[in-house]
Amino acid sequence: MGGERGRLTDTTHRHDILALVDEAVAAGCRQAQACAALAVSLRTVQRWRREGLHDQRRGTRAAPANQLGARERERILRVLNTAQFRDKSPNQVVPMLAERGEYLVSESTMYRILKQHNQLAHRQRSAPATRREPVLRAASAPGQLWSWDISYLCSPVRGLYYYLYLVLDLYSRKIVGFAVHDRECSELAAQLVTEACHLEGISPDELTLHADNGAPMKGATLLARLQSLGVIPSFSRPSVSDDNPFSEALFRTQKYCPHYPRDGFAALGASRAWVEQFVTWYNTDHRHSALKFVTPGQRHRGDDHALLARRHDTYQAARDRHPERWSGNTRDWNPPASVKLNTFPSRSLQISAQALEQQAA
Repeated sequence: MGGERGRLTDTTHRHDILALVDEAVAAGCRQAQACAALAVSLRTVQRWRREGLHDQRRGTRAAPANQLGARERERILRVLNTAQFRDKSPNQVVPMLAERGEYLVSESTMYRILKQHNQLAHRQRSAPATRREPVLRAASAPGQLWSWDISYLCSPVRGLYYYLYLVLDLYSRKIVGFAVHDRECSELAAQLVTEACHLEGISPDELTLHADNGAPMKGATLLARLQSLGVIPSFSRPSVSDDNPFSEALFRTQKYCPHYPRDGFAALGASRAWVEQFVTWYNTDHRHSALKFVTPGQRHRGDDHALLARRHDTYQAARDRHPERWSGNTRDWNPPASVKLNTFPSRSLQISAQALEQQAA
């Protein structure tokens, strides 16, 4: 009776996992990512679907012939807890025992025994690095969420650079502020952000400015200026390089542009002139793939809705003329409703997985 109840509970647990995977896939998540978030193998989920929810594996009936006995495990644990070895890892214990002519078990077995007795805790004063989850930010219109960063531009002198300051509106991908200087500092950044806010007509408490953890980004002058402008500062997590992806992607577009001077800029004035031309091209001519191939300027002004509607009508007319050439719907030309910064869709799956583990326990 107890075995039958255990099988029913196990079947219910698998049914819940399959339901969560289906829900995640329907929401746009890849099946492999959903399985990883639920701590279950993709092959296991596929086997459950193929063979049904009941586990057909019988498992081993007898204990392995080489399994350690209880006394042997206690003896190994006593050796590992002696004054000589208690502060050393099995990687060090095994060679030291071999030097004096002793062999107990392998390193992996020692690790397994220590884990079973909860003795694999971090013993050093320096705790392992932890990463907090980033704050989710979104923009549904221009002037709500900006990102800025500084990039190096090569000069004629090896080891000396010009510094490109770029401020980007994440909703439209429009460059709303830029400057090139021979140094990086918080004062120059504050001046650039102030000019950009005035040009874009930013009101207090409506804009969030995101940046990484560089010294100019956290300088007292810039933070004081943001407070006076009513701009909310936002920063990437420490030691996380991909929390400011929009600015990094913009710099890649800039430096891999066909007209980018590979040998560097002859002077500061030359770098400023080139950046001005690049910003004009980027805002007015560059068709951004994330914006359904409209320019950042069109998106910023709100012209993208009419342009994409005309593309949709063109595709519909083409399908009406030759319906045999279309096996499904036409291309999706709907403009993106919003832009999100630091999105992790697997978070809900992780919470659901934890709830399932608690329920199973």
